[in-house]
Amino acid sequence: MARTPLGSRLPDFPWDTIADVRERAAAHDGGLIDLSVGGPVDPVAPSIQLALTEAAAAPGYPQTAGTPELRATIVSSLERRFGIAGLNERSVLPVIGLKEAVAWLPTLLGLRGEKVVIPEVAYPTYEVGALVAGCEVVRCDDPAAAPRDAALVFVNSPSNPTGAVATADELRAWVEFSRDTGAIIASDECYLYLGWSAEPVSILHPSVTDGDNTGLLALHSLSKTSNLASYRAGTISGDEELVQELLLVRKHSGLIVPGPIQAAMVAALGDDMHEEMQRSAYAMRRVELMKALPEAGFTIDDSDAGLYLWCRREAMSSRETLDWLADRGILAAPGHFYGPAGANHVRISLTATDERIAEAAKRLVS
Repeated sequence: MARTPLGSRLPDFPWDTIADVRERAAAHDGGLIDLSVGGPVDPVAPSIQLALTEAAAAPGYPQTAGTPELRATIVSSLERRFGIAGLNERSVLPVIGLKEAVAWLPTLLGLRGEKVVIPEVAYPTYEVGALVAGCEVVRCDDPAAAPRDAALVFVNSPSNPTGAVATADELRAWVEFSRDTGAIIASDECYLYLGWSAEPVSILHPSVTDGDNTGLLALHSLSKTSNLASYRAGTISGDEELVQELLLVRKHSGLIVPGPIQAAMVAALGDDMHEEMQRSAYAMRRVELMKALPEAGFTIDDSDAGLYLWCRREAMSSRETLDWLADRGILAAPGHFYGPAGANHVRISLTATDERIAEAAKRLVS
């Protein structure tokens, strides 16, 4: 029997589908302003670079679970930054960037053939991870309407791409769904530190869980506020039994965060000042774009938190808006990347230098 390549069962890689738009935007006299991908452009803090360098000579295999120092630092940082209580060193785990954790979670949990619920408008890797595991994907935002036989639910607050923020009561509804059905809830909280006009809350916060993390996993990243996208550094925390299950499979699979990266993570998680400075930089860039976009005929929806502005122009599809921006040398992400419900929006990232953000604002209104 002929083999069916796994890649043939997956959607096209989104960014490959807009190569022509990138080329068009790059032809602008002033050059390309890439606001399509949420990739950091600011430098890594010197203290983090130093920690990486000092650990660079270590020759041995690192611990899949993370060093005791790293695990303790993850626990303390989540409590300090987000009010998450009740964790211990067996209920946290370092991962090789958050995208890896999302993409492999259904597989590592052994969910082949099960139903995985993802948001109506969602980060594409939720769907891809479910398809890689041979799961059925269901798009749903309402726990009351979600299939009762779902094995895993991805929730995402603040949302990528929309910037919408779920309230504690909305998250609690998913926790109750988990307790009623046995479904695992995986909460992608990559942008939790970047609340602007709303205050995000973790699914592991006591106001949501009443102190019981059973069936709950929170996924965090150092890519955004610590600029560690190139380091590939993230964490999973929550239900101790689930974290230990993932640890065992990751040990067998060789999914290990490199030792020098673990040392850098300790430095990043132990210092809040660099995060606060980065947050301030994004806040200023956000204000600049939020002033220019309405002047250019855009409506900004949601966008209460995170690194993106979720925008639309009257009577334009996401592709038409993408072309309109490309004519001005600006590249955005079309909303249909994130599901059919995003077809009239584009996602505009705050991740460009101050100078390029200022130039983008100027081009939008000229």
